[in-house]
Amino acid sequence: MTQDSRASWPQYFMDIAFLVSERSTCLRRKVGAVAVKDKRILATGYNGAPSGVAHCLESGCLRQELGIPSGQRHEICRGIHAEQNVIIQAAMHGISLRGAELYCTTFPCFICSKMLINCGIRRIWVSENYPDEFSASMLREAGVEVIHLRHETHCPAEDDGEVGETR
Repeated sequence: MTQDSRASWPQYFMDIAFLVSERSTCLRRKVGAVAVKDKRILATGYNGAPSGVAHCLESGCLRQELGIPSGQRHEICRGIHAEQNVIIQAAMHGISLRGAELYCTTFPCFICSKMLINCGIRRIWVSENYPDEFSASMLREAGVEVIHLRHETHCPAEDDGEVGETR
């Protein structure tokens, strides 16, 4: 194997985020996230119901039943977002996320963005967009760098997200 055939560090961690998303129990969107510092994984998370509570796969999705568009009425979702689960897992194990980077399959919503800003995430790598301009605005204002990284097996070829493109 040559050096050129190895995945870059960002692609490697994004691949892991997509693998983590496969544990999701959300009926609408599978999301995975990985917190990384100094090329070491600190915590992972995927979206789904809290531990010990019926998963959406079992109970159904109220937002889907009510026809609520993506990005709206998060308060009636029984699931916890992948980014929130990363923060929770790190906290449960006494791991600081200050100065870390987050690799996430989907752009974070406004609620997650506020949490990521406050826990000290300095850069967020995303593969797929999410309809939340308020979130993007807040991240810019806080100085959190956002880099779009197209994931080869999950993003269509016409997607123009490239490494280095910031939002």
